[in-house]
Amino acid sequence: GLPDGGRGLRVLDLGCGTGASTAALLAAAPYARVTAVDASAGMLERAAAKSWPEGVGFVHAPVEELAGRLNPRSYDAVFAGYLFRNLTDPDKALDLVRGLLAPGGRLAVHEYTLGGSPVHRAVWNAVCAAIIQPAGRLAGDAGLYRHLRRSVVEFDTAPAFAGRLRRAGFTDVRVLPLPGWQTGITHTFTGRTGEEA
Repeated sequence: GLPDGGRGLRVLDLGCGTGASTAALLAAAPYARVTAVDASAGMLERAAAKSWPEGVGFVHAPVEELAGRLNPRSYDAVFAGYLFRNLTDPDKALDLVRGLLAPGGRLAVHEYTLGGSPVHRAVWNAVCAAIIQPAGRLAGDAGLYRHLRRSVVEFDTAPAFAGRLRRAGFTDVRVLPLPGWQTGITHTFTGRTGEEA
Protein backbone atom coordinates (compact mmCIF):
# COMPACT_ATOMS: atom_id res chain seq x y z
CA GLY A 1 0.00 0.00 0.00
CA LEU A 2 2.94 2.41 -0.21
CA PRO A 3 2.37 5.01 -2.96
CA ASP A 4 4.63 5.52 -6.00
CA GLY A 5 6.68 2.40 -5.38
CA GLY A 6 7.75 3.81 -2.01
CA ARG A 7 9.66 6.68 -3.61
CA GLY A 8 11.09 8.92 -0.89
CA LEU A 9 9.82 6.71 1.93
CA ARG A 10 11.89 5.20 4.71
CA VAL A 11 11.03 1.60 5.64
CA LEU A 12 12.31 -0.39 8.60
CA ASP A 13 12.52 -4.19 8.26
CA LEU A 14 12.68 -5.67 11.77
CA GLY A 15 14.00 -9.21 12.08
CA CYS A 16 15.18 -9.30 8.47
CA GLY A 17 17.03 -12.61 8.88
CA THR A 18 18.86 -13.51 5.67
CA GLY A 19 17.10 -10.74 3.75
CA ALA A 20 14.02 -12.54 2.36
CA SER A 21 11.70 -9.94 3.91
CA THR A 22 13.95 -7.12 2.69
CA ALA A 23 13.70 -8.44 -0.87
CA ALA A 24 9.91 -8.75 -0.52
CA LEU A 25 9.69 -5.15 0.69
CA LEU A 26 11.73 -3.97 -2.28
CA ALA A 27 9.49 -5.94 -4.64
CA ALA A 28 6.50 -4.05 -3.21
CA ALA A 29 8.25 -0.68 -2.84
CA PRO A 30 11.33 -0.68 -5.11
CA TYR A 31 12.15 3.01 -4.56
CA ALA A 32 11.96 3.02 -0.76
CA ARG A 33 15.01 3.40 1.45
CA VAL A 34 15.11 0.26 3.60
CA THR A 35 16.91 -0.26 6.89
CA ALA A 36 17.05 -3.97 7.72
CA VAL A 37 17.69 -5.01 11.33
CA ASP A 38 18.46 -8.37 12.91
CA ALA A 39 19.91 -9.53 16.22
CA SER A 40 21.76 -12.46 14.61
CA ALA A 41 25.17 -11.50 13.25
CA GLY A 42 25.27 -14.66 11.11
CA MET A 43 21.89 -14.03 9.49
CA LEU A 44 22.69 -10.37 8.92
CA GLU A 45 26.03 -11.25 7.34
CA ARG A 46 24.24 -13.52 4.87
CA ALA A 47 21.71 -10.79 4.11
CA ALA A 48 24.31 -8.05 3.62
CA ALA A 49 26.38 -10.27 1.29
CA LYS A 50 23.57 -10.24 -1.28
CA SER A 51 23.32 -7.64 -4.03
CA TRP A 52 21.14 -4.71 -2.95
CA PRO A 53 20.23 -1.41 -4.58
CA GLU A 54 21.50 1.85 -3.16
CA GLY A 55 19.40 2.91 -0.21
CA VAL A 56 19.37 -0.48 1.56
CA GLY A 57 21.33 -0.62 4.81
CA PHE A 58 21.76 -3.16 7.60
CA VAL A 59 21.91 -2.76 11.38
CA HIS A 60 23.03 -5.49 13.77
CA ALA A 61 21.01 -5.06 16.96
CA PRO A 62 18.22 -6.63 18.97
CA VAL A 63 14.94 -4.75 18.58
CA GLU A 64 15.10 -3.85 22.26
CA GLU A 65 18.27 -1.81 21.67
CA LEU A 66 17.09 0.27 18.71
CA ALA A 67 15.83 3.23 20.73
CA GLY A 68 19.29 4.73 21.05
CA ARG A 69 20.46 3.76 17.56
CA LEU A 70 17.66 5.00 15.29
CA ASN A 71 16.10 8.43 15.26
CA PRO A 72 12.57 8.83 16.61
CA ARG A 73 9.81 9.37 14.03
CA SER A 74 12.23 8.66 11.20
CA TYR A 75 10.37 5.83 9.40
CA ASP A 76 7.25 5.92 7.25
CA ALA A 77 6.62 2.19 7.54
CA VAL A 78 7.81 -0.73 9.65
CA PHE A 79 7.55 -4.40 8.74
CA ALA A 80 8.21 -7.26 11.16
CA GLY A 81 8.00 -10.89 10.10
CA TYR A 82 7.86 -13.71 12.65
CA LEU A 83 9.41 -11.49 15.31
CA PHE A 84 7.04 -10.55 18.11
CA ARG A 85 6.34 -14.02 19.51
CA ASN A 86 10.11 -14.38 20.03
CA LEU A 87 10.52 -11.20 22.06
CA THR A 88 10.65 -11.11 25.86
CA ASP A 89 8.51 -7.95 26.01
CA PRO A 90 6.37 -7.45 22.89
CA ASP A 91 4.61 -4.44 24.42
CA LYS A 92 7.87 -2.61 24.99
CA ALA A 93 8.94 -3.40 21.42
CA LEU A 94 5.64 -2.07 20.04
CA ASP A 95 6.10 1.15 22.01
CA LEU A 96 9.59 1.48 20.55
CA VAL A 97 8.30 0.82 17.01
CA ARG A 98 5.55 3.38 17.44
CA GLY A 99 8.17 5.91 18.52
CA LEU A 100 10.24 5.21 15.39
CA LEU A 101 7.30 5.80 13.06
CA ALA A 102 6.53 9.23 11.66
CA PRO A 103 3.01 10.60 12.20
CA GLY A 104 0.63 8.58 10.05
CA GLY A 105 3.26 5.84 9.68
CA ARG A 106 2.26 2.30 8.87
CA LEU A 107 3.04 -0.94 10.66
CA ALA A 108 2.72 -4.42 9.14
CA VAL A 109 3.39 -7.53 11.22
CA HIS A 110 3.37 -11.02 9.76
CA GLU A 111 3.21 -13.63 12.51
CA TYR A 112 2.17 -17.12 13.54
CA THR A 113 -0.90 -16.28 15.64
CA LEU A 114 -3.64 -18.83 16.06
CA GLY A 115 -7.11 -17.57 15.26
CA GLY A 116 -8.51 -18.60 18.65
CA SER A 117 -10.59 -21.58 17.53
CA PRO A 118 -9.78 -25.03 18.95
CA VAL A 119 -9.69 -26.21 15.31
CA HIS A 120 -6.82 -23.81 14.53
CA ARG A 121 -4.82 -25.12 17.50
CA ALA A 122 -5.54 -28.74 16.49
CA VAL A 123 -4.43 -28.12 12.88
CA TRP A 124 -1.24 -26.41 14.05
CA ASN A 125 -0.37 -29.22 16.45
CA ALA A 126 -1.14 -31.89 13.84
CA VAL A 127 0.99 -30.19 11.16
CA CYS A 128 3.85 -29.77 13.66
CA ALA A 129 3.67 -33.40 14.83
CA ALA A 130 3.37 -34.91 11.33
CA ILE A 131 5.53 -32.60 9.19
CA ILE A 132 7.36 -29.69 10.80
CA GLN A 133 9.03 -31.40 13.75
CA PRO A 134 10.06 -34.57 11.85
CA ALA A 135 11.56 -32.35 9.11
CA GLY A 136 13.39 -30.38 11.80
CA ARG A 137 14.85 -33.60 13.25
CA LEU A 138 16.03 -34.69 9.80
CA ALA A 139 17.65 -31.28 9.26
CA GLY A 140 19.35 -31.41 12.66
CA ASP A 141 17.30 -28.50 14.03
CA ALA A 142 14.91 -30.39 16.33
CA GLY A 143 15.19 -27.82 19.14
CA LEU A 144 14.37 -24.94 16.83
CA TYR A 145 11.18 -26.59 15.60
CA ARG A 146 10.12 -27.59 19.13
CA HIS A 147 10.50 -23.91 19.99
CA LEU A 148 8.44 -22.92 16.94
CA ARG A 149 5.57 -25.22 17.93
CA ARG A 150 5.60 -24.11 21.58
CA SER A 151 6.06 -20.39 20.84
CA VAL A 152 3.02 -20.32 18.54
CA VAL A 153 0.79 -22.12 21.04
CA GLU A 154 1.94 -19.88 23.92
CA PHE A 155 1.77 -16.55 22.04
CA ASP A 156 -1.25 -14.31 21.52
CA THR A 157 -4.17 -15.40 19.42
CA ALA A 158 -4.84 -13.13 16.45
CA PRO A 159 -7.56 -11.16 18.30
CA ALA A 160 -5.28 -10.78 21.34
CA PHE A 161 -2.38 -9.47 19.23
CA ALA A 162 -4.71 -7.03 17.47
CA GLY A 163 -5.72 -5.81 20.94
CA ARG A 164 -2.05 -5.48 21.89
CA LEU A 165 -1.50 -3.25 18.83
CA ARG A 166 -4.46 -1.05 19.78
CA ARG A 167 -3.24 -0.73 23.39
CA ALA A 168 0.15 0.34 22.02
CA GLY A 169 -1.58 3.25 20.27
CA PHE A 170 -1.99 1.92 16.74
CA THR A 171 -5.19 2.80 14.90
CA ASP A 172 -6.98 1.27 11.90
CA VAL A 173 -5.78 -2.16 13.05
CA ARG A 174 -6.66 -4.91 10.59
CA VAL A 175 -6.14 -8.67 10.85
CA LEU A 176 -5.66 -10.51 7.55
CA PRO A 177 -5.52 -14.33 7.60
CA LEU A 178 -3.35 -16.21 5.15
CA PRO A 179 -5.18 -18.49 2.72
CA GLY A 180 -4.81 -22.27 2.48
CA TRP A 181 -3.83 -24.56 5.32
CA GLN A 182 -2.37 -21.61 7.24
CA THR A 183 -5.79 -19.94 7.60
CA GLY A 184 -6.29 -19.46 11.32
CA ILE A 185 -2.58 -20.06 11.99
CA THR A 186 -0.71 -17.20 10.31
CA HIS A 187 -1.95 -13.62 10.05
CA THR A 188 -0.79 -10.25 8.81
CA PHE A 189 -1.64 -7.29 11.03
CA THR A 190 -1.63 -3.70 9.86
CA GLY A 191 -2.02 -0.46 11.78
CA ARG A 192 -1.10 3.22 11.72
CA THR A 193 0.21 5.82 14.07
CA GLY A 194 -1.83 8.95 14.62
CA GLU A 195 -1.36 12.05 12.48
CA GLU A 196 -0.36 14.24 15.41
CA ALA A 197 3.01 16.04 15.19
